[in-house]
Amino acid sequence: MVNVASLVWRNADTGPSRPAVGSDSLELTFGQLREAGGRVAAAVRAAGLKPLDRVVLMAPTVPEFPIVYYGLHTAGVTVVTLNTMATTAEIAYVLDDARPSLVMAWDGLPDSGAAAATAAGAAGVPLWRIGRGAHFGAPPQPGVWEHRPEDTSAILYTSGSSGRPKGAELTAANLVANAEAFSTVLGVGPGDRLGTALPLSHVYGQAAIMNTTLAAGASLRLLRRFEPRAMLELVRDHRLTAVGAVPTMWIAMLREADAFRPEDFARFRFGTSGGAALPVEVLRAWRERFGCTVLDGYGLSETTGVVAFNDIRRPRAGTVGVALPGAELQIRKHGAVLRPGEVGEVYVRGATVMKGYWNKPEATRSELSDGWLRTGDLGSVDAEGYLTIVGRSKELIIRGGYNIYPREIEEVLYRHPDITEAAVVGVPDDYYGEEVGAVVTLRPGAVPDPEALGGWARSQLPAYKVPRLFAFVDALPKGPTGKILKRAIDPGVLRGPAGRSH
Repeated sequence: MVNVASLVWRNADTGPSRPAVGSDSLELTFGQLREAGGRVAAAVRAAGLKPLDRVVLMAPTVPEFPIVYYGLHTAGVTVVTLNTMATTAEIAYVLDDARPSLVMAWDGLPDSGAAAATAAGAAGVPLWRIGRGAHFGAPPQPGVWEHRPEDTSAILYTSGSSGRPKGAELTAANLVANAEAFSTVLGVGPGDRLGTALPLSHVYGQAAIMNTTLAAGASLRLLRRFEPRAMLELVRDHRLTAVGAVPTMWIAMLREADAFRPEDFARFRFGTSGGAALPVEVLRAWRERFGCTVLDGYGLSETTGVVAFNDIRRPRAGTVGVALPGAELQIRKHGAVLRPGEVGEVYVRGATVMKGYWNKPEATRSELSDGWLRTGDLGSVDAEGYLTIVGRSKELIIRGGYNIYPREIEEVLYRHPDITEAAVVGVPDDYYGEEVGAVVTLRPGAVPDPEALGGWARSQLPAYKVPRLFAFVDALPKGPTGKILKRAIDPGVLRGPAGRSH
């Protein structure tokens, strides 16, 4: 019998006065977090909800999120988390698909609160608004509902990059296994202080950072909205030992680095990066500027956030590390398992792989077979087990019969001193089938020069991989976590006024 809330609450037994979670608006010890969560559990059960009933939770990166999240787990209900940026239509889709018994939405954001109220009202689902402190008057529920390992404990909806979003069913055992394995790899313990501005509704912020940190007895400092200078000040002022962020956040923080000294990061042990590949140049810059190690990893909603990661004791730049304890990796092509170093589709199996997709048996059968999850990502595993991701299978560019993996080109572009962000995409071409295009943002004051960038790429890449088309934009499209969304890039921008060929 398992429950991720039990992992967190045990710290209230051993150290009730230790700091658990905090922000500018609220500070909670483990004892206070358990009491507040227990009141949420009691209120939910008093309202007639039963274990495994589904409850939608919408809240930003504030301490009230873990209060309600672990309170719901304590009650034994299935938690369905949604980003506060979700539209009325997106919320309505999830309510129709998940059929929840209750919606709990943050009251401090008028737009999301209105969207949740509209969608819940149309669906006939009760709406509870979460206020500051998430205070509920009921006496705390004693004890925690203990799930069977296979019970669905959380449903996280995918981004819908290949159609309508699908709800990944994460079991009680998935959540516990991820928290325990990831804390072991990172070496996180009660003496650590982690910080993040990641959305806790997303699997990275929720399972990989929040659950891992609090289950390990460490403290979690939350920044409601990511601002690079504010995040660096958080590290300095609260003497953080680690930070969880996505590559675009690490890049943005580097731009503010001149305002800080290496001494400000004296207690900083490591950073974690996920959601997309971390450019090696960014990793190198953090190490040289602050003496900090930023560790890259790999995971999906379907793998409870993390399935491979760079062990802090033996990281390897350019890779996303090795399989977590209890996980396995395979690289396959046309059903055959490939040899070390060969590129194919990544398959994973292990304790953190989801149960399936909620209400979608055909999609489950398509992606899961004999416990192996087909990820849709392309990569290779070397002889020592280190995984390198080269891109999504749908992002593969085929130019004149040659396979081109965008990440290799992006790594070269990130080394250019004028480029701050880059995304390489395929552009339809009558002759080659596809042409290589690069959409980039430049540092302030830099002059767009496609000829110079093309020359830079030609000096480091084979001719067929060199981008022929460039577009210069103020910002690349990003999702709620800050991940660059290549599917939102219109290839036409590389042919239009912003695009330039060389």
